[in-house]
Amino acid sequence: MSADALTQVLRPIQNIFNPTSYPDLIIGLASPDDAAVWRLSDDKAIVVTTDFFTPVVDTPYEYGAIAAANSLSDIYAMGGTPFLALNIAALPDQLPSEVSSEILRGGAEKAREAGVVIAGGHTVKDKEPKYGLVAIGFVDPRKVISKSGLNPGDVLVLTKPLGGGVTTTALKQEKASAEHVEEVVSWMLRLNKTAGQMATEFDLRGGTDITGFGFLGHALEMAQASGVMLSIENAKVPLLSGAREYAEKGIFPGGAFDNMGHAGQWIKFDAALDEPAQMLLYDPQTSGGLLLGVPREKLSAFENRARELNQPTWVIGEVRAGEGIEVKA
Repeated sequence: MSADALTQVLRPIQNIFNPTSYPDLIIGLASPDDAAVWRLSDDKAIVVTTDFFTPVVDTPYEYGAIAAANSLSDIYAMGGTPFLALNIAALPDQLPSEVSSEILRGGAEKAREAGVVIAGGHTVKDKEPKYGLVAIGFVDPRKVISKSGLNPGDVLVLTKPLGGGVTTTALKQEKASAEHVEEVVSWMLRLNKTAGQMATEFDLRGGTDITGFGFLGHALEMAQASGVMLSIENAKVPLLSGAREYAEKGIFPGGAFDNMGHAGQWIKFDAALDEPAQMLLYDPQTSGGLLLGVPREKLSAFENRARELNQPTWVIGEVRAGEGIEVKA
């Protein structure tokens, strides 16, 4: 569902649940964050999220594992530690049982890698496979990471390259090279666990994960929630190896154009950036990286720690006073 459509769908629900009636609901429908957070005590809160989608790769096991990594990402993006999950699966009758089994095995083994137990779930019949998780974690309510936590002067750090949407779309169109498919699958399979732990370790407050609304869609949510402007240096934004090639061929998922239509009015591009470069920043990601605001005085230590933990990071811009997003060449 596009961001514009989702806004319309959620509006009447927001009116039903008045935030003032639920003082322990720290984060809910009133904010655009990645998960709901409910306070249990002064030092413990529960984080709850859910996500599922249709296959983005051809291998059932990898599809299940990617879907699980994507679902757990929202917990990490909030500074939480996931511990429990439930399966959500919609599976066609004609799908061979061994294929369905491999999807669920992929999800289960990725959850185990994250230290999460899958304790059950629910399945329904559907014409096209859909799979994901309800994910539950804990977080210190005093250290929740949110989209509203950016401050002017923060440095913007990204933890995975962009281009997953164009590459998986090229795969669906049988136009992707095996090398590029292997690369995008490896990144989608990678948990945001270490990146999330680093964000907590350095007491960061502003962050999100980059998924269906694309880099600029999610970055704009952060800018608007924090009341700031983001300045992005396009030359420093990491891309998957084949992303530019597929972008130049116009191989984009439909969601990229939905994202542009929703966010475009708040984005100012450098005149030197061509259409493929611009569209790659709207490209929907699956199991994308975290976008974090790191106070400048913490950046050196943060980057050193990332190297110690073998956690990729790219400094791609900064937070300034103002509104919207500017993208420099």
